[in-house]
Amino acid sequence: MTTTTTQTVRTTTTQPQATRHRHANAGRDDALPRPGGAAVAVAPTPPHGHDGGPRARAKPLRRYPPEVLTDAEVAALLAACREDSPAGIRNRALLTVLYRAGLRITETLALRPIDLDPRSGAIRVLHAKGGRSRMVGMDRAGFEIVEQWLDARRLLPVTDADRVFCLIDGRPMASSYVRVFLPRLAAKAGLVRRVHAHGLRHTHAAELRQEGVDIGL
Repeated sequence: MTTTTTQTVRTTTTQPQATRHRHANAGRDDALPRPGGAAVAVAPTPPHGHDGGPRARAKPLRRYPPEVLTDAEVAALLAACREDSPAGIRNRALLTVLYRAGLRITETLALRPIDLDPRSGAIRVLHAKGGRSRMVGMDRAGFEIVEQWLDARRLLPVTDADRVFCLIDGRPMASSYVRVFLPRLAAKAGLVRRVHAHGLRHTHAAELRQEGVDIGL
């Protein structure tokens, strides 16, 4: 009889503690349930990426093929960038490098002023896919657009050791920023098709194929 009473008291005492633990873990992403029911703590995912921008979103389960833009659509996209604001001048230069040089977005955002050589018409990519480096060409008209941004960039709190494409406050630009502003810019330009950075790279490759050059995208 005494043993039964003691067990009842222990059960009553322990149950609220378990309830409190369940409430404490509710809504947390740093506690995962084990098959036996107990929770095991794991390190929480940092809210920001290593480049200071928002955390990269998970890759979509369904991937759409890149859409190649026409010359008129590219011209409309560039024209939609404001020429009277530093951000608009920067965005126009960014799109120009993606389109005329065919760089990946990560390669473009990693560029520094020393990597640009307008006299020889070359751009040095130090951190290409697979960790390799390479040189790519860009026409004079493309470099003139980029130089407009470099002139505006000199008024920002950055140096030549910083990345070419940065935010107006001097912080490095994240690829997530480009993913957000490109669809908005496309809507402003009146484009109905999906517009993204990799699509500009494929547009560059499609134009080269028309000229008999295949870069293997």
